[in-house]
Amino acid sequence: MKRRLVVALACLLLGACASPPRERPAQFWSGRMGLLVQSDPPQSLQASFELQGTPQAGDLTLISPMGGTLAHLSWNPQQAILERGAERWTGANVEQLAQQLVQTPLPIQALFDWIEGRATPHAGWQADLSALEQGRIVATRQQPAPPAQMRIVLDQ
Repeated sequence: MKRRLVVALACLLLGACASPPRERPAQFWSGRMGLLVQSDPPQSLQASFELQGTPQAGDLTLISPMGGTLAHLSWNPQQAILERGAERWTGANVEQLAQQLVQTPLPIQALFDWIEGRATPHAGWQADLSALEQGRIVATRQQPAPPAQMRIVLDQ
């Protein structure tokens, strides 16, 4: 009897030490992103992504097709930070800071509206949300030059 009590107590203690699985934040999206900038020479970016937070404070991680982190952007009302490998940049505006990736402003803050079904125009970007129910967003920008197109496929 005493031995069963000791075993039961040990199991309870071990269970209490186990950490619960990490939960994703309430505002979390993931998927794949393709970006084509019609510059000279043209630039493209293909990556998986994880986006969390809000337009005011959040994180965006871009992941290569091989699974490595291409870049990590984080922002809050005070500053934005871009980390790519051992390099790190800080700035006041997350979208301008993201230009370090593909030499064109990215509509990072508009992504939140688009994912939630609001085709808010943003800095020349126009979103086509006609396939959002299938998890697909296409956004284009003609001005300012160079023209660009972003395709997003959300994980369902």
